[in-house]
Amino acid sequence: MGFRSGFATLIGRPNVGKSTLVNQMVGSKVAITSPRPQTTRTTVRGVRTTEQSQLVLLDTPGLHQPRTALGERTNERARATLTEVAVVCLLVEANAPIGTGDRFIADLARTVSTPRILVVNKVDVASKGAVAKHLTEVAERLGEFDAYVPLSAKTGEGVDALVAELEARVPEGPHYYPDGVVTDQPETFVAAELVREQLLHAMHDEVPHSIGVSCEALDDEDDDRHHPGDVLRLRVTVRVERESQKGIVIGRGGEVLKSAATAARLSLEALLGVRVYLETRVKVERDWQRRPHALDRMGF
Repeated sequence: MGFRSGFATLIGRPNVGKSTLVNQMVGSKVAITSPRPQTTRTTVRGVRTTEQSQLVLLDTPGLHQPRTALGERTNERARATLTEVAVVCLLVEANAPIGTGDRFIADLARTVSTPRILVVNKVDVASKGAVAKHLTEVAERLGEFDAYVPLSAKTGEGVDALVAELEARVPEGPHYYPDGVVTDQPETFVAAELVREQLLHAMHDEVPHSIGVSCEALDDEDDDRHHPGDVLRLRVTVRVERESQKGIVIGRGGEVLKSAATAARLSLEALLGVRVYLETRVKVERDWQRRPHALDRMGF
């Protein structure tokens, strides 16, 4: 049997563990995670390469009832992946009942002829009996799938079984990405997402959903400070929707933003293997989630 390669999308409700599962399968942090719903706002590609295969895994935004233009666009991104891949993986939770959202997404997955795998995640927080009962309920309420895989994206239990199911369903094909590549996201995107991840963990109430982060490379002409050696120099802009939110994001004495930027910088250096300099700033852009022009400018 020759080398097998192909694309697989992970779809599901918000917070079912899609990003954690992609990171687990890739073996590296390529998608940010947080307890907040709608953390993922765009499709992120993670690449898992072995001697036998290359799986390109699409981490998608959680499908939900949108309340903003941003929500509508993230849903569109997730739905679009269904026609772009060799395998569709629908994630549900082992510790939560099957709901109308799960049924809606299962019906959506059946609109394409692509092989479909039902992944029951979070078995680490459910008993074996509960998982077995849940699998029966899943089959009854969500319809037929080509395979059913219980696993824990957090601990890695059962992940090898999912990889085997994916490898069996992708065709023989080329290396889409060179060995060693774990994502095709540009460095600026990764930096912006890592800063946003840190801020999501630090924020409360309504502020996280109002945070948008973008990033651009700093040219020598933009900054006359000298940074010796091989340093990736980036400018990160954090956007919020209210003046009051700006102070919360910055924090007393700038501590919140400084802490987030430092943690993001260290993660980025570990991922890329180079030194990183981050310049950060916070801007108020009222109701940016609801304005199509603002979303266009921010790359959504």
